[in-house]
Amino acid sequence: MIVLADNFLPYGRHFIDDADIAAVVDVLQNGPLTAGPKVEAFETAFAQKIGAKEAVVCANGTAALHLACLAAGLGEGDVAIVPAITFLATANAVRMTGAEVCFADVDPQTGLMTPETLADAQKRAQGKVKAVLPVHMNGQSEHMASIATFACENELTIIADCCHALGADYTEGGKPGDGAFEAYGTFSLHPVKSIAMGEGGVVTSNSSEKAHMMRQLRGHAMEKDPAQWADASAGTAADGGTNPWYYEMQMLAYNYRATDIQCALGLSQLAKLDDFVQRRRIIATLYDDRLERLSNRLQPVRRSVDCQSAWHLYPVLIDFDVVGKDRACVMKLLMDRGIGTQVHYAPVSNQPYYVERYGRQHLPGAERYYQSVLSLPIFPSMTEEDVERVVEALADCLND
Repeated sequence: MIVLADNFLPYGRHFIDDADIAAVVDVLQNGPLTAGPKVEAFETAFAQKIGAKEAVVCANGTAALHLACLAAGLGEGDVAIVPAITFLATANAVRMTGAEVCFADVDPQTGLMTPETLADAQKRAQGKVKAVLPVHMNGQSEHMASIATFACENELTIIADCCHALGADYTEGGKPGDGAFEAYGTFSLHPVKSIAMGEGGVVTSNSSEKAHMMRQLRGHAMEKDPAQWADASAGTAADGGTNPWYYEMQMLAYNYRATDIQCALGLSQLAKLDDFVQRRRIIATLYDDRLERLSNRLQPVRRSVDCQSAWHLYPVLIDFDVVGKDRACVMKLLMDRGIGTQVHYAPVSNQPYYVERYGRQHLPGAERYYQSVLSLPIFPSMTEEDVERVVEALADCLND
């Protein structure tokens, strides 16, 4: 068992205060614990914060992606384009609908899909491309206006993976998930993300019809509205009213619900989102300044010109050949100094499941990004002294 020091700095960490604890305790003491008013209250607050008409809360970010893919109508015979640099869930959610994935290459300096790599993937796709899933890696996006134009011209639905980007801003105005460029925005509220809900996810949309569909899909598709019943007579009581227990299931669905406990925490955390993101931006700027001394060995991931990042992660690109140590060695040396790092991500296209299904992909931008990327600690409670400590340890490990 690994025992971590009290001053250990992980790559990410949630922040919980007394208000968060009180919000959860209130639900525990007064209930209901699930299927209660906190769910709707959180959805309303989240939609207002993002600027979308609808927000559908669910169990986690993977469920959010799956619900969005289902609402977009993906299924067998369809193809969706997914950037190779992302978490497994982005591609897996497509496959969970029965649709196929075509992997797009990325900019090796940002890890982001570009209009050019999207167009290349469209040409390589084996089948009818129905959707594209841009991933806002590390908390930033780029080229969304151009990607939206391409999607419109090619009749593609945009499902934006905003799981890293809650609190980010598009330079053109608005926020990821507000519907300016995407039909659906998907978010994760995992503890290392912008706000924590334990586990949790959200899909935003400007379609009330699609939001209703996703709410049905997250809860076994139990339709309780008599106006929507296929067999209204079965739900009609002897006095002409409705039987209070009656519901219908008209499609196969899932249990992707979020609880009132989670949503109470989410509401409390959402009130602190702006402060959290502002603090992350300050820490990112401190890193930018302090890492200048190591510019012959590493570079921070290039900042997008189209987005003010939420800095879910702070990745750097290291030339391990110049350093003379491999990444595993550097990570171990940092761990020995009480500093946790991580790699986000190995190309999903290289996972055995996808290699077996589609063959080995040649995506040089994704490979270059993966070979050099390392995520350094960043979370709201970090101090300037913590940043100095990380940079000093990194300089030492890189033989500064």
